[in-house]
Amino acid sequence: MQNKLTISLVIPCFNEETNIQKGVLDKIANFTKEKGGFIEVLIVDDGSIDKSTEIIQRDYCNNFSKFRLIKNPHQGKAYTVIKGIKEAKGDYVLFTDMDLATPIEESLKLIEEIKNGFTIVIGSRNTHREGAPLLRKIMAVGFIYIRNFFIGLKNIRDTQCGFKVFQRKTALNIIEHLHVFNKKKTIKGSSVSAGFDLEFLFLAAKSKAKIKEIPVTWKHVETKNVNFLKDAFETLKDILLIKYYDVIQKYHL
Repeated sequence: MQNKLTISLVIPCFNEETNIQKGVLDKIANFTKEKGGFIEVLIVDDGSIDKSTEIIQRDYCNNFSKFRLIKNPHQGKAYTVIKGIKEAKGDYVLFTDMDLATPIEESLKLIEEIKNGFTIVIGSRNTHREGAPLLRKIMAVGFIYIRNFFIGLKNIRDTQCGFKVFQRKTALNIIEHLHVFNKKKTIKGSSVSAGFDLEFLFLAAKSKAKIKEIPVTWKHVETKNVNFLKDAFETLKDILLIKYYDVIQKYHL
């Protein structure tokens, strides 16, 4: 493993004006400025209709050399992550949510495991999930059982934590073999289906990538971008599609 890692930080953005006003990007700017390895901060916008992009460009891209704003048509969170991976220049890509439910400082734990030879390291929230609504906790448990029954991934407890780092070369190879998320689409409203993480990690496991899951600090942050019932339906549909494509042997890595 090389001693000096080059890391691209990718942050999806959809109508995040409120979070930006809380100073989350200031925290990220200070952290990536002080910590070696981070060569760029890519904020991939998913067709925001508030003032997110205006604020990001004016207050951050114009003042912090590592910041870059990438504008995508509104296609959902999965496609912002894919765009970020493709645009990244680092050997490794670290992905985090804009709300910083997991503090950016926790990234050092993931990076340490990359140095230990893992190609994909994912953050894992504890089962208590501080501050999360009861319905979300119940749905999370049910989701794990459904996921395990249909597509496995039993060695990974938390596939959905929005805090992951992966080798860019490995990620690009996986993206080329996606089937559920291989075609761009136009949607209405927010879309944060768990399906992308599932298909990505499902293919990573099939390709024998070295995956490590480690506990990270996480605190629930209320957001209008999550609709539990809508997202649960989308996720169930995606799980069934992943199973279908696997059964008919569409996945070749």
